[in-house]
Amino acid sequence: MKISIITIVYNNRETIADAIESVLGQTYPDVEYIIVDGQSTDGTVEVIQRYGNRISKFISERDNGLYDAINKGISLATGEVIGLLHSDDIFYSTESIAQVARAFQDYHTDSVYADLLYVQKANIAKVVRNWVSGNYKRENFLLGWMPPHPTFYVKREVYERLGLYNTSFKSAADYELMLRYLYKHNISTIYLPEVLVRMRVGGKSNVTLKNRIRANQEDYRAWRINGLNPPFYTRFLKPLRKLVQFI
Repeated sequence: MKISIITIVYNNRETIADAIESVLGQTYPDVEYIIVDGQSTDGTVEVIQRYGNRISKFISERDNGLYDAINKGISLATGEVIGLLHSDDIFYSTESIAQVARAFQDYHTDSVYADLLYVQKANIAKVVRNWVSGNYKRENFLLGWMPPHPTFYVKREVYERLGLYNTSFKSAADYELMLRYLYKHNISTIYLPEVLVRMRVGGKSNVTLKNRIRANQEDYRAWRINGLNPPFYTRFLKPLRKLVQFI
């Protein structure tokens, strides 16, 4: 089973090599690695080019934001399963993709998700937040639950059948997609109780209070555009669920 890993990057020469080495160091043999660059100007492209044909596919061109770039990567993917590794992130171990592959093969599922560690940007050994996802229960979406997006792996045919990321969202297209797939269309999923990714802190939706408020509004819109009407408390419980991750 081929697994396509997509890395989106723009002007991030500081950490892009870490992400690339993390993918190339995986023990799983059938990986298609795709990098989509937003026409970086800081030397990022030169770092990527050093890896030559070890990168399966590489494009560098202007895009209309993160989710547009992800959609480009998905359109290039030929693997049966697709996952993302952003340019600030690294896999937790060299067995991470192999663990994902086993879950798909053992459970014949549409998707897999796992656990995530938020780490300091300058010291990836220093854990800031520990996101333990837990077993899937569809009704937990009403309580503000979602799987960690960087650990969410989906069969390519699901993207083809249910659509890609909605680029009208600034920061919550990942939430909208997972809500659409898991809650609205009820695709099958399996929880892999392993840390899959180390994610450096500083996500777009959490940088400022203004961004957090906007993200909360987008979370609510994600329900409405899918014809769903959650209880009033859902949009408030979602950010509150993050507090336990600091303990």
